[in-house]
Amino acid sequence: MSLVTLLPFIVLIGAMFLMTRSAKKKQQQAADMRNQMQPGSGVRTIGGMYATVKEVSEDTVLVDAGPGVELLFAKNAIGAVLSDDEYNRIVHGIEHDLKSDVVPDDASSLTGTDEPAAAADSDEKSVDLGKKDEKDEAEDSSDAVSAEAKTDDEPKKTDGDTDAK
Repeated sequence: MSLVTLLPFIVLIGAMFLMTRSAKKKQQQAADMRNQMQPGSGVRTIGGMYATVKEVSEDTVLVDAGPGVELLFAKNAIGAVLSDDEYNRIVHGIEHDLKSDVVPDDASSLTGTDEPAAAADSDEKSVDLGKKDEKDEAEDSSDAVSAEAKTDDEPKKTDGDTDAK
């Protein structure tokens, strides 16, 4: 047999070897993670339940899921062992050291003046968002008619067509 005939088989066997090797590596990491569990650690089960480890035996884990709720799980049912900060953030909603980075609701406190932003922009014309009376609507329509009359006096521009020969 020639080398060209054997090459596809060699590549296929090499790919299978690499895939099984990475799967074994992931299984080993998961087993190491499960062996790291100690009483008091926060865990997430493969079903998505968060709990605190109470007791660890060879094949099982006793977890405390709430006041007076103790559950017995197989070690393989533990999906992740969480750090204390991550467990408290997810379960209790406690953010770690993020309370000091509070952004104020009003940006005027950042400028150093106590005036609100509306008072600083008082020289600009304010926009009335309320309903208009019939008198105001009549005045607005007469202003629009006079504006149209002004534009009719100006010569209209064309798109390049001229009457010149």
